[in-house]
Amino acid sequence: MAQVIPLSKLPVADVRSSDLSGFEFGQGAVILMDKPQHWTSFDVVAFVRNRIKIKKVGHAGTLDPLATGLLILCCGKATKSISQIQEMKKTYVANIRFGSSTPSYDAATDPDDFAKWRHIRESDIKEALSKKFTGKIEQVPPMFSAIKVKGERLYKKARRGEKLELNARTVYIHDWYIDNFVNGNLQLTVECSKGTYVRSLAHDLGIALNSRAHLENLRRTKIGCFSVEHAFTPAEFENRMNH
Repeated sequence: MAQVIPLSKLPVADVRSSDLSGFEFGQGAVILMDKPQHWTSFDVVAFVRNRIKIKKVGHAGTLDPLATGLLILCCGKATKSISQIQEMKKTYVANIRFGSSTPSYDAATDPDDFAKWRHIRESDIKEALSKKFTGKIEQVPPMFSAIKVKGERLYKKARRGEKLELNARTVYIHDWYIDNFVNGNLQLTVECSKGTYVRSLAHDLGIALNSRAHLENLRRTKIGCFSVEHAFTPAEFENRMNH
């Protein structure tokens, strides 16, 4: 049976770590990374793996290529503890644009539907979020996602133009905060469970407000007690490894 190492006993490599050469990554460590836009989560894993010279590296919760922010990597014996981190509450800052929706629910694809949005007030958004998008909710994932159906990623089917009836999944929205709403652009902080698609939240919120919407930008700022404020950019990590 795999031994799960308590997170409190795992060394954490972050920007406060003065000397990465002192980390015995193979013995088990957590690395906090700030994923750049257009990098896949695997790109970050490969980048770190090539620099710490350890094959056993995995991430604890993927981010879409267009999203940025906190990606937690576990290496060596710490990979057995990935599920602990995946269960933690996630915090995102989302920029949502009302007035148009896209097939991918984000800016990765061009808008395919348009609607009026000037009738929407901040009070309307608060009411919709409170009534329909707080606590336990049923959410249909986007077709452009990495979910596998019959052994194939959904986004591959979506790119071929295939359409499937996807089952809703139960996720949990712990809390949300409206940071700003100007000219149809909403900045929303969301605290949610694993498996939550903020893209789907944006899409569904647009429909709930008799409009359309899609996610323009997404940044993950926290996973449990871990913050992106303490995460390395790839350049920072490489520089610290070389000193």
